[in-house]
Amino acid sequence: MRNHDYNPAEVEKKWQKNWNASNLYTVPEKPNGKKFYILDMFPYPSGEGLHVGHPKGYIATDVVARFKMLNGFSVLHPMGWDAFGLPAENYAIKNKVHPRMAVEKNVARYKQQLEKFGFTYDWNREIDTTDPNYYKWTQWIFLQMWEKGLAFQSNEPVNWCPSCKTVLANEDLEDGKCERCGSEITQRPLRQWVLKMTDYADRLLYDLDSDEIDWEEMIVEQQRNWIGRSEGVEIDFAIEDSDSLFKVYTTRVDTIFGCTYCVIAPEHKLIEELQGQIENYSEVMEYIALANKKTVLQRTELQKEKTGVELKGIKAINPFNNEEVRVFVGDYVLGSYGTGAVMAVPAHDERDYEFAKKYCLEIRKSIDVGGRDMEDGAITEDGIVIDSADYSGLTSSEARKRMADWLERNGKGGLKVNYKMRDWVFSRQRYWGEPIPLVHCEKCGIVGIPESQLPVVLPNVKSYEPTDTGESPLAAITDWVNTTCPTCGGPAKRETNTMPQWGGSCWYYLRYIDPKNENSLIDADKEKDWMNVDLYVGGAEHATRHLLYARFWHKFLFDIGVVTTKEPFHKLMHVGLIMAEDGRKMSKRWNNVVNPDDVISAYGADAMRTYEAFMGPFTQAIAWSTNGVIGVRRFLDRVWRLQYKIADIETDIKLNKLAHQTIKKVSSDIENFRFNTAVSTMMILMNELERQTTVSRELYKNLLLLLAPFAPHITDELWERLGNKESIFKSSWPEYSESIANQEDDLFAIVVQVNGKVRDQLEITAGTTKEDIERLALASEKIQKFISGQTIKKIVYVEKKLVSIVV
Repeated sequence: MRNHDYNPAEVEKKWQKNWNASNLYTVPEKPNGKKFYILDMFPYPSGEGLHVGHPKGYIATDVVARFKMLNGFSVLHPMGWDAFGLPAENYAIKNKVHPRMAVEKNVARYKQQLEKFGFTYDWNREIDTTDPNYYKWTQWIFLQMWEKGLAFQSNEPVNWCPSCKTVLANEDLEDGKCERCGSEITQRPLRQWVLKMTDYADRLLYDLDSDEIDWEEMIVEQQRNWIGRSEGVEIDFAIEDSDSLFKVYTTRVDTIFGCTYCVIAPEHKLIEELQGQIENYSEVMEYIALANKKTVLQRTELQKEKTGVELKGIKAINPFNNEEVRVFVGDYVLGSYGTGAVMAVPAHDERDYEFAKKYCLEIRKSIDVGGRDMEDGAITEDGIVIDSADYSGLTSSEARKRMADWLERNGKGGLKVNYKMRDWVFSRQRYWGEPIPLVHCEKCGIVGIPESQLPVVLPNVKSYEPTDTGESPLAAITDWVNTTCPTCGGPAKRETNTMPQWGGSCWYYLRYIDPKNENSLIDADKEKDWMNVDLYVGGAEHATRHLLYARFWHKFLFDIGVVTTKEPFHKLMHVGLIMAEDGRKMSKRWNNVVNPDDVISAYGADAMRTYEAFMGPFTQAIAWSTNGVIGVRRFLDRVWRLQYKIADIETDIKLNKLAHQTIKKVSSDIENFRFNTAVSTMMILMNELERQTTVSRELYKNLLLLLAPFAPHITDELWERLGNKESIFKSSWPEYSESIANQEDDLFAIVVQVNGKVRDQLEITAGTTKEDIERLALASEKIQKFISGQTIKKIVYVEKKLVSIVV
C-alpha cells in the first residue's frame, strides 16, 4: 500500500470521537489502585491562541500520562484556565471588548486547539479562575489568612507601573522593570494588602531539601537565592544629642571597629524625624527627589557609581567604642531591604570602599588576612580581628559570637535572621481580578465577609480601564461599593482593590481533585487519595513567583488542616522553549509564528506530537523545523505500512533481543523525560523490522504499545486492525527480560589480518574459545594463501574483534 493510505485527519477524528464516547479519559473519583497525578502549569488564554511552542509541555505530560495508564495507574491529568489578571485585561482594553467576553472567546479558542492533539484531559474537571464558583474559595483562603494575621494593610512605598497603572510585587519585576510591559517602575506610597510570606521563609527554604521535593537543582537554587536567608546581628546606632536611633543589619559584626560612617536609605523615616537637626536639609531633599525617579535596578546596579549626601549636623554612635561616625543618605541602600540602613566598613566591603574613596572618608582596617595590605581594594574574607579592643586576636567567627552576645546583654541589638525575600504585595488597582472579601466599617473597622455570603462577585461594568489615582475602577461603582457591615448592620464600603493573577493559581491543583464541591474547598478523603502532585511541568520563569507563592499557600492550608502534604508538587520539570526556524523567539513582530492548526492539518497531530518529543532534549531551547515534522510523518507512514508484513511467526533471536532492549530503553527514557532518545530508539527498531520479509504479530504489537504514548491515534487504529476490540490504552505496557536484553549475541564477526592487512572475516559462535578462534583463522582458505610456507612469528587476539597473524 502507498503512503496516502494513511490519512491522519480521518484516523484522528475517528479516535477522538471514540475516546470521548467511551469516556476513556474520565478519571475515577477514587483511584483504582496506584494513582499518578500529572499536571501542566495551566495557561492564561490569550487572544492569539497557541503557537507550536506552547504544546511542548502538554505533549510531554500526555506521553507520561498514557505511559502510566498502560502501567496500571489511575491517572489524573487535568486542564483549566488562569484567566484573571493583567494579560486578559490588557487584551480586552486593546481590543475594546469586556474582559469576561474576551476570556470566554479565548478559552473556547484554546480548548478547540488543544482538543486536536487528543490529550488525555478529563474535561469534566475543567476549571476557570474567573468562575465565581471557583474564586469563592480563593476568597475563602484569603479570609483564613486575614483571620490568622497573615494578611495586613500597609501604606509603605510600593512598585508602581505607570503604564499598567497598578502596584506590582518584587517578583513581578524583571531587571527592575514591569515584567508585563517593560515600563520603568516608580516607588509610590499606596494603601495595599500584603501577605506575610516571610513568616514561612524558613519552611519555604528548608523544605526544599525534604523528601517531598524532587526538583531540578537549577529551580531549587533560584528559590534559595530569592529567599536569601542570612544569619547576622541587628545593631542599634544612637543619634548623638537625640532620643532617635536607627538599626543596621550585618553579617560581619566582626568588622565593626572598622566602621567609619553609616548610610541610610532615602526612604528612611529618620530623615523626616531629624529634619530640624539636619543642617543641609534642602540639599538632602533634592537628592531624595532624584533617587525616587530611579528604579530599584538603577539604584542597586553593582557597576553604578555610588552616590550620597552627608546629613550635616548628624552623628551616629558606634555602640562598641562610643565613637562618633558620620551619616549619609545613599540611594544604593534600599528602604525595603533589611533595616534600610548599613554600617560602612570600607576596609572590608567593596561597595563601602568605593564610596569612601569617592568622598575621601577614613578607611580603617580591622581584620587581618595573612598580612595583606589594601592596595587592591577591600579585604572581604574572614581573618584575625585587629585593633578591636578586647576582641583583637580572635578569629572572625569567634568575634561574631562574642559581639552578638555583648549586644544582647547590653540591650543594643543581637542575633537576627534576615531574608532577601519580602512580604507579598497582594492587591492590585485593577478591575479584572478576584474582589478582596473585606468591608470597611466606620464603627467596626475592617470586617471579613462571612463564608455564607461568598463569593463576593465582581460587578459587570461598562468602564473597567485602570485609573492613575491609585484606586481600582471598582471604587467608582457606588452601588457595589456601598454595602452593609456583616457585624453591626451599619453602612460600610467594600474593599476595592482586587487580587493579583497569582491568587487563583496558588491552589488550582487542589480544585481539579474536587471541582464541583459547593461546601468546601476540597473533600478531605479525595485530597488524601490524590495529593500530592506527582509530576508538575511548566516554565522555569515561574521559579520565584508561582512556584514560591503556591508553596506558601499550600503550607498555610496544611497548617489549617485542609491538606495533608507539606509540599504541593513532588517532581518538577521545566520546559525548554521552542524557537522559530530563524532561531528567534516566535513573535508576530518577526512574522515567524507557526500555528499548530496548520501543522496538524498538513501532517497530523501524531506527527506533531512525536516531532516535538523527538526534536531535542526536553529542557533545552531548540528551533522549530518543518522538515523535522515531515521526517517524523514519514516514520509514521512506515509504521503504517508495516501492518502488511505481519504474520503469526516466531521472532528470531537477534530481533527478539533488539525488541527487549527497545522496551527497556523507551520505558527508562519516558520515566526520565528523555523523549527524544525514546523516539530514536523506536526508529532503530523500525529500521530492522523493515528489512524483514515478515514481522511477528507480537513484535508489531509491542512496537505499537511503545509508540502509543507519542502517537495515540495511529496506534489505536493499527491496534484495532490487529483484531483488538478495546482501545490500545486498555492494554498493558510490554515487559522486557533483563537476561534477553543483555544476552550475548549468538554470532559475532572477527576480522583476520596477515601482517597488518585484512584478509578475511569470520562469523564466530558465542562461547568459542580463543584457541579455537585462532585455529579457525589459520584454517581459512583465504588466510592459507598468505601464510602457506611462511613461519608464523606470533598471533594476537583482540576479543570479539580481531585475529592478527604475523609471518
